Amino acid sequence: MKFSAASLFANALSGHKKWPEQFPNKEPKSRYDVVIVGAGGHGLGAAYYLAKKHGITNVAVIEKGWLGGGNTGRNTTIIRSNYLFDESAALYDHAVDLWDGLSQELNYNIMFSKRGVLMLAHNVHDVQSFTRHVHANRLNGVDNKWLTPEECKDFCPPLDISQNRRYPVMGGALQMRAGTARHDSVAWGYARAASKLGVDIIQNCAVTGIRRAPSGEVTGVETQKGFIGAGKIGVSAAGNTSVIMEMAGIRMPLESFPLQALVSEPIKPVFPCVVMSNAVHAYISQSDKGELVLGAGTDQYTSYSQRGALHISEHNISAICEIFPIFRRQRMLRSWGGVVDVTHDRSPILGKTPVPGLYVNCGWGTGGFKATPGAADMLAHTIAHDSPHRINAPYTLQRFATGRLIDEAAAAAVEH
Repeated sequence: MKFSAASLFANALSGHKKWPEQFPNKEPKSRYDVVIVGAGGHGLGAAYYLAKKHGITNVAVIEKGWLGGGNTGRNTTIIRSNYLFDESAALYDHAVDLWDGLSQELNYNIMFSKRGVLMLAHNVHDVQSFTRHVHANRLNGVDNKWLTPEECKDFCPPLDISQNRRYPVMGGALQMRAGTARHDSVAWGYARAASKLGVDIIQNCAVTGIRRAPSGEVTGVETQKGFIGAGKIGVSAAGNTSVIMEMAGIRMPLESFPLQALVSEPIKPVFPCVVMSNAVHAYISQSDKGELVLGAGTDQYTSYSQRGALHISEHNISAICEIFPIFRRQRMLRSWGGVVDVTHDRSPILGKTPVPGLYVNCGWGTGGFKATPGAADMLAHTIAHDSPHRINAPYTLQRFATGRLIDEAAAAAVEH
């Protein structure tokens, strides 16, 4: 049996010598109850929950590349739920609750570390915005508390709180239930668990069309491996959603942007938490390998390229060096980029579409990874019941026609 270089590389990273054998290059069956497009964390998780919670095991997850090779493997691993609006708090906090026991449920170590996420305030507007977040979160049962500059320094010693800095620290909002997880392990854990329940995972199988009956409902997908019949289709393909949905005649309110990140050379443990800076959209944590993980904002131009403009990374690094002078002599080891779908109100679309049997999960912007188990659970529920759960009911595609938007552009404490 032959395997692609990508799958062997994933095998080497995972530390499981027999990883490829667990996911042979399957040929699709002629028909499935459900086909999910996209083998990232959201798609694989939805397949797992369909089988585990709803008893639907005749499911195929099809992926144009290899599982976990898209945005799931191209992020900064941050998990939090300190969003402002009620709808966002419910969705993201549901995800955090699922993250908490996910390693035990999947019997796979996803390395979830509740080390806390500290969001720094650098000006009066930040202080007012974050204190509003703290109060709103507490009303929704989401943990969050305000720290003085001195308390921020105590919690994160490398932080420079000198007031003559370019970005002076005026305080911060801390969510202790937040933290990080290993991104690729999430995909592998869901994939293995779903496969054991009977789900087919079909890699190197790009979708080329969506077939519909004369009455309008979906009947299956055209792929590079031929036609695959399906009673229902869920699309969860970050960065490519607009292209796939266009195949069904649906135009999505999405734009796709490159989103960059980079890591330093490994150093000894020195950084105890995750720190985010809203004013410059720079965030930093330290991985289990010792690398400093740095995240930046989206580029200013639309693109499907998994790379970004150099000035974005330069701005991100200079801001980090201002806030944490101790890291000024660190060498950058590597950088990468993903492609994120962004909606007009900076909140996701998760639910049914006007096409019977077609469901969509997209538009997460920079929030996709942290929502992984919650989004997957809600997508599975919506597909299984042909109706959204109360948590994802507000995230309908129709809100862009009715005007009931969930504008998290500033409320998320990042610019997206």
